[in-house]
Amino acid sequence: MIDLHSHVLHGLDDGASDIDASLAILRAMMEDGVQIVCCTPHVRDDYPTTATAMENALASLRSAVAREGLAIEVRGGGEIAIDRLSLLADEERVRFGLGGNPSLLLIESPYTIWPADFPRVCAWLRHEGVVPVVAHPERNPLVQEDPSRLEDIVRAGAFVQLTAGSVDGTLGRPAAACSRRLLGMELAHLIASDAHGPGVREAGISAARDAVGGELGEWLTELVPAALLEGADLPRRPSRRRRRGLAGRLRGLGRGRGRSGDRALRLWGNRGQ
Repeated sequence: MIDLHSHVLHGLDDGASDIDASLAILRAMMEDGVQIVCCTPHVRDDYPTTATAMENALASLRSAVAREGLAIEVRGGGEIAIDRLSLLADEERVRFGLGGNPSLLLIESPYTIWPADFPRVCAWLRHEGVVPVVAHPERNPLVQEDPSRLEDIVRAGAFVQLTAGSVDGTLGRPAAACSRRLLGMELAHLIASDAHGPGVREAGISAARDAVGGELGEWLTELVPAALLEGADLPRRPSRRRRRGLAGRLRGLGRGRGRSGDRALRLWGNRGQ
């Protein structure tokens, strides 16, 4: 599996506090089956991480991973607040490219408000040749009330990342219910941990993958993240396989399906045109 959103780099934000904590998170990820993880420290007013600070912390972590012999690939990135985008010079923004892809950027969803210009920002990024990945919108109460708010940003060419704890129910019923609706509307494209610590559920994405089940779970945790990192066309979204338990509660996923997800795939395939 591939995790495109984590706070593994130490000393930069509210994630790992030191290198030992970073390694503990990575070990938990390895146990969960993650093979590639992108380190995406916050880039916002309370954590104004610079690209240089991210790169230095990444180099330090990679050295520790090699020293410890951990079989996990660690890549860089940043979780950029929407109001910080205009403050980043082009050369700085490129260095925050998700997983080392300068044409891929992780954008943080606000937790309370929902900016009216979010679709315009996503369209502007696409015009600049950058593909936005919108992090954890299912945790925003306004999106929970009306998941169709994401239609415009997906139509503008963004991809939507759900937090694993939302999908598997760890983060509560509102986030879980919103995740189910977004998956059913085909307005979600990948799952990531957003790991801040080494707890099994916090650092892992396999429980969320199991909750979704079947080929769709694989699509969300392997195929889509891999294609985004490579700048390749995304594989077509598979149909959902019904399961019992938590995944069985996702039986409404096939209802109300639209064409927004297919449009996002076409936009990614036509990038740069």
